[in-house]
Amino acid sequence: MNKNVMVIGGGPCGLEASAQLHKMGYNVILIEKEKQLGGHLAKWDRLFPEGIEAKEVLQPLVDNINGVKYFLDTEVVSINLLDKEYNVILSNGITVLSKAVLMTSGFDLFPAEKKEEYGYGIYDRVITNADLEKFFATGKDPRVVENPKRIGFVHCVGSRDEKAGNRYCSKVCCATAVKQACEMKALFPDAEIFCFYMDLRMFGRGYEDMYLKAQKDYGIRFIRGRVSEVSETLEKQVLVKAEDTLSGKPLKVTLDLLVLMAGMQNAKSGIRIGEMISMKRSDDGFFTTKGSILSLQECDKAGIFYAGACTGPKTLPDTLNEARAAAVSIHNYFNKEN
Repeated sequence: MNKNVMVIGGGPCGLEASAQLHKMGYNVILIEKEKQLGGHLAKWDRLFPEGIEAKEVLQPLVDNINGVKYFLDTEVVSINLLDKEYNVILSNGITVLSKAVLMTSGFDLFPAEKKEEYGYGIYDRVITNADLEKFFATGKDPRVVENPKRIGFVHCVGSRDEKAGNRYCSKVCCATAVKQACEMKALFPDAEIFCFYMDLRMFGRGYEDMYLKAQKDYGIRFIRGRVSEVSETLEKQVLVKAEDTLSGKPLKVTLDLLVLMAGMQNAKSGIRIGEMISMKRSDDGFFTTKGSILSLQECDKAGIFYAGACTGPKTLPDTLNEARAAAVSIHNYFNKEN
């Protein structure tokens, strides 16, 4: 029996699913388009709600794939169904016949430059959440001035936004903003920090405590209202115009740094592969699962499975749980077929 399982995407989801499938006795072939494993997690510094270092989570996931064959800097060139197996041709010249294919292709961050009114790529002191995480890890970013006095965070950039074409919530932006705001306050104790939000969705365990701590212990100011305009002053500071909807008053704030909380969207690399075999996507751009409750890891095409953010925004714990669920679904599929 062909026990090959192709896993597409070497982020935390692909790593966890590969490890579980390998333990079940399957021949796992994991491919990753980047030159390193870990996906977005490899580029993050700390994780909410407890501030755990990302590498403390990533390293065990990498260690657990011992025995799994994986290829870096590799993409799917073509994939097509031959009888009951998928013929997958890789960019490294290898061809694999796989009975099951697991999509763990993850997400792309919304390109913040598309929201021109926020000034990303236009004004020097406007950065994204990903840029800030890199700053936390390296301590280097010329856009982060020495000892900033006022710092702002804009929630829901590219999420819950009809104009951007993304009506959905990205699930992690609120918690990430609160985490990053507290970190910036710890780095720059004299700074005044503002969070501009539509409404706060602190649904996870420990998230509400993190939010309350941000107010009580760090003095973060939360302003309910969407930013309408961002411009630059002669001194290269950022001028933010918004409306405080709780007080019903317009607001102008001059900042030394503005951080945009870019949301999630389905990864272009995953979409490209999905189009090769006509995998369905919903109006939100994410892949459509076979069912909305009982078959969340299955595609309507036999032998194709999903896990993680390729089917919608996920937190990291959700992603890892889906990876394990997908491994069980694939195991049941093999047993059913035989």
